[in-house]
Amino acid sequence: MKFSRLVPLVLVLFLLAAALTALTAYQVVALPAAVPVAVRWIFLAALALYAAQRRSLTFWIVVSMFVGAELGHDSPEVAMKLKVLSDVFLRLVKTIIAPLVFATLVVGIAGHANLKQVGKMGLKALVYFEIITTFALFIGLAAINLTKAGVGVSQSGVAADAEKLQPVEQTTADIILHIFPENIAKSIAEGQVLQVVIFAIIFAIGLAMVHEQHRRPMLRFAESLSEVMFKFTNVVMFFAPLGVGGALAYTVGKMGFAPLLNAFQLLLTLYGALIAFLLLVLLPVALLMRIPVKRFVQAIAEPVSIAFATTSSEAALPRAMEAMESIGVPRRIVAFVMPTGYSFNLDGTTLYLSLAAVFVAQAAGIELSFGQQLVMVFTLMLTSKGVAGVPRASLVILLATVASFNLPSWPVFIILGIDALMDMARTAVNVIGNCLATAVVARWEGEFVDNYYAPDVTALAEPDSELAHQAH
Repeated sequence: MKFSRLVPLVLVLFLLAAALTALTAYQVVALPAAVPVAVRWIFLAALALYAAQRRSLTFWIVVSMFVGAELGHDSPEVAMKLKVLSDVFLRLVKTIIAPLVFATLVVGIAGHANLKQVGKMGLKALVYFEIITTFALFIGLAAINLTKAGVGVSQSGVAADAEKLQPVEQTTADIILHIFPENIAKSIAEGQVLQVVIFAIIFAIGLAMVHEQHRRPMLRFAESLSEVMFKFTNVVMFFAPLGVGGALAYTVGKMGFAPLLNAFQLLLTLYGALIAFLLLVLLPVALLMRIPVKRFVQAIAEPVSIAFATTSSEAALPRAMEAMESIGVPRRIVAFVMPTGYSFNLDGTTLYLSLAAVFVAQAAGIELSFGQQLVMVFTLMLTSKGVAGVPRASLVILLATVASFNLPSWPVFIILGIDALMDMARTAVNVIGNCLATAVVARWEGEFVDNYYAPDVTALAEPDSELAHQAH
């Protein structure tokens, strides 16, 4: 059967499953609980058959998200054991990051650009990062002040989570020191992308200054390493649907679909603010810079879906870099802008921090003036730079900051309860923002290739095919 003929069947099954689930939930009809569950699984089976015939990795990831959510809902005990699939996938992806970033940056700086160009590009990227994250900050402030999701929160039931987070104190010197590596092996082991970027930039500058006979062998090694790591990525990404499905199954199995009312209001506020940020800031930027929006959206669909389901920007980095090359952004720009953006262009995280900080004050019944809110969120934006590799980094930094402003910490533990669901959205927006940043800087540098053609990076093509070879 051709996959086009499956579309009506999949849609009918989806509508039937949704209708039966709603009718049973609201007790409109007296159906056995197994009936809507069975219909939902039949829908998922038809969706999987459709995905198998389309041979699209992105579609398989979407299917796995549905299956994981359904399994988490129907069998929480089984679903929570599937976290190992997500952990395996994330471990494999983390092995890619450091060698890929190192190799592509070295080739980009020492092989294809002079040092003056790199400096100009870095300045442009930093200016763009700060402008966009400032917009994100103000949209977050507007959203939480509009919905007032923290007003009326009850303190009961949050003390048990108090030990899960430990406040940290970071001075300005600590923040600056965190940017620079003291041991490159330690930086790689701890997943400190910004430190690897700094090491790679300095290494590439040194390589560009040596004689040709010493530079050429190292460049050939870096080019070979870059190509091998992209192929490594292709192999690892075949495991992505299992990793994504396991991550979502664990999340739904642990939390279910019904968090507390105030937490749910905060969740809706965040999702609404992120959508507003995409439509009011990133979309106009893309149109203004003449980025081909349709091709851009198609290219980033897979890395964004990986980021959303795994709540890990690192998991999406290799595929995102490939995706931006596929629409005409030169590799040297992708290699420099995207890893740097992971520390300085966290649009989703910045917006989230502005929401969360004011939520804490609202929950505590403390009125903050607009000036006080600005000081708090700018402090959060600065202290969050370069800590993307720290577990629960956003919450830990939030906890430390609210303590420094003499706010109670217990509302932070309410946020902890739904942080996984919030993390999905903010991580996806982080990836979208960094992908767009590479395209914007490329256009700003006059190096964006409008008519560039490369095969669809989401297609499950044979790794050794001629088209896959031409993609790089």
